[in-house]
Amino acid sequence: MIRLFVSLNIPQEIRESIILFRKEVFNGKENYKWEQKEKLHITLKFIGEVQENLLGKISEELTFIKNYPIFECNLNNFGFFVLRGMPKILWIGVNTGEKIYSLVDEINVRLKKFSVQTERKPFKSHITILRLKGNPGEAFINSFQNYSVPGINFRAGEVTLMQSKLLPLGSRYKEIKKYNLK
Repeated sequence: MIRLFVSLNIPQEIRESIILFRKEVFNGKENYKWEQKEKLHITLKFIGEVQENLLGKISEELTFIKNYPIFECNLNNFGFFVLRGMPKILWIGVNTGEKIYSLVDEINVRLKKFSVQTERKPFKSHITILRLKGNPGEAFINSFQNYSVPGINFRAGEVTLMQSKLLPLGSRYKEIKKYNLK
């Protein structure tokens, strides 16, 4: 089995800016495991575990992505995904325009033939910054929710089929195939 996802790649300078914003808000020495700069991306579709023999077929099925235009994006705010009243994921939102919803829908439709489940929740364009294990406290949460992210515009022109290997110290990503947008 191989664990896969599809990501919209974020330019290097934007990833560096996100790290700077994060440090402006919180640069404490607490033992948080921040996402590495190289791993910052927008997940368009988490595929999950599939048989390795399907990798080539899935990769080929996704070549339609090259027909989509480059996305004009801008960073908008920090937020949290909450589970049972506790913040679990700190993210930064990204405005990507309406066309991204068409792309996500088409990815879902095309992957059904490989028994890949469609997401139950609506797509939310975001970049995961931190996965929380415990309660970080109200001051931590408020500092991110009250931070005004500078309106940085950028273009995202690459989508990648990625492999994610779960390891004791966190996940490691490997690029399977890159699709350049037009």
